[in-house]
Amino acid sequence: MVRLGTGIGWRPEIADEIAGLPGIDWVEVVAENICPGHLPDALEQLRERGTTVVPHGVSLGLGGAERPDPERLEALGERAEALGAPLVTEHIAFVRAGGPTTASPVIEAGHLLPVPRTRDALDVLCENVRIAQDALPVPLALENIAALISWPGEEMTEGRFLAELVERTGVRLLIDVANLHTNHVNRGEDPAKALDELPTEAIAYVHVAGGVERDGVWHDSHAHPVTQPVLDVLAELCTRTAPPGVLLERDEDFPAAEELAGELDAIRAVMAAGTAPRPAAPRASDAPAVDGPGGTALDAARQRLALTQTSLLSALVAGTPAPEGFDRRRLRVQSRALTAKRTSVIAHVAPELPEILGDGFRPAFLEYADSRPMAGGYRRDALSFAEYLLADDLPRDPAARRRLTQWWKERSGPAPLPVNPAARFARAVRHALSGR
Repeated sequence: MVRLGTGIGWRPEIADEIAGLPGIDWVEVVAENICPGHLPDALEQLRERGTTVVPHGVSLGLGGAERPDPERLEALGERAEALGAPLVTEHIAFVRAGGPTTASPVIEAGHLLPVPRTRDALDVLCENVRIAQDALPVPLALENIAALISWPGEEMTEGRFLAELVERTGVRLLIDVANLHTNHVNRGEDPAKALDELPTEAIAYVHVAGGVERDGVWHDSHAHPVTQPVLDVLAELCTRTAPPGVLLERDEDFPAAEELAGELDAIRAVMAAGTAPRPAAPRASDAPAVDGPGGTALDAARQRLALTQTSLLSALVAGTPAPEGFDRRRLRVQSRALTAKRTSVIAHVAPELPEILGDGFRPAFLEYADSRPMAGGYRRDALSFAEYLLADDLPRDPAARRRLTQWWKERSGPAPLPVNPAARFARAVRHALSGR
C-alpha cells in the first residue's frame, strides 16, 4: 500500500494557497476536471516539487445497473498515466439510470446516489469493479458515499457490504469519515459499527470534509469547516489502523490559507494521537477474487437493479411518483439537493450564463430543471438550458438575448447556427425538445 501522508483536494480556486501550505504530501484532483497534456501550470509545479497527484473520478457510476462505459474508463486511465498516479479512485454510487435495460431514456442524477445494499446490487457492483480493474493501468480504490435517503429492504450493513466487495474483488477502499458521520445523522447508522466491520487493511486513504446540519438533515457540503464529530470518527478509525493517507476536501466557499492550515493541523493531531500500528497489507491484486453469479442470473440482477434505480431517479429528477417504501419527505430533500447541485455546477462550468442572466439565472434554471432531467452531462445541460430560453424568446432584454445567442452559437457546433432567426429558433426548439 502506497504511503501518501497528509493531503488536500486540489482546486484551481485555491491553487496558490495550496502551493504555500506546509506539509502537503499529496493532492487529489477531480479527474473529469483535468485534461491530459494540458494540466494547469499550478498542478504541474506541484508535481515538479515531488507532490503526488491522485485522480478522483465522479462519473463512472460503478454502482449502476449498466456495465462501465469503456470510454469513461479509458479517460480515467489516461489521467492516471498523465499524472503518474499510484492509484485512481471512484465512488460506490450510481449517477445515471434508464437505457436499453429499461427501454427508457437515460437520465443523469448530476450527483452521487446510494446503491441498495442488496445481493443484486452487490453482484452487479462486483462485476463492474472487475471490469474497471481490468481496464485501468493502476489500482482502483472506491469511496463510501454520503446519503440523504435509505433504500427499503436492504440486506446488509454498510460495513458488511464493503467487506464483501473487498473479499470478492480485492478492490481497495477510500473511507470518507465525513460520509460515515452523514449516514449516522441521516440514516441512524453507527460509524463505530461500520468501522468494526471494515477490512481496514484494504484502506488506501481517508477523506475528511465539512458539512452542515439543517432541520435534522446533515448535508455533506464540502463548503463548511470540518466539525468535531467528523474528527471523532477519524479518531475511531485511527484506533483500528493507521491509514496510509488522509486528505482534506473543500469544494466551495474556500477559506483563507490560515483556516485550511488549521484544519490540516487538526487532522494531523488526530492522526498523531492514534494508537493502532499500520498493518502490512497485501497488494489488492493479491487478494483472491470470489466468484459471484454469472450469465443469466447476473443479467437478471442487472435488470432488477435497473428498474429500481430508474424508478428512484425518475422520482427525484422528473417528478414521477415516489417508489414504494421510500420516505417521501426525505425524497423531497434529496430532490432539492440534486437541483441545487445541478444549478451550482452549471454556474461553475458555464459562468457566462449567470453573468448574462443576472438575478434571473437561478429562477430560470430552476424552472427549466423542474421538467427536464439532465441527459448528457453538465456541459450539454448548459446548452440545453440556453436553447430552452431562446426558444421562448428569453431573456426579454434584447442585449442579453443577443449575448446568450452568441454564447450558444460558439458552443453548440459542429454545424454553424443558421443566420435566419426563424430557422435559428426552430433548431433551438428541436434541441430543447430532444433533451426532455
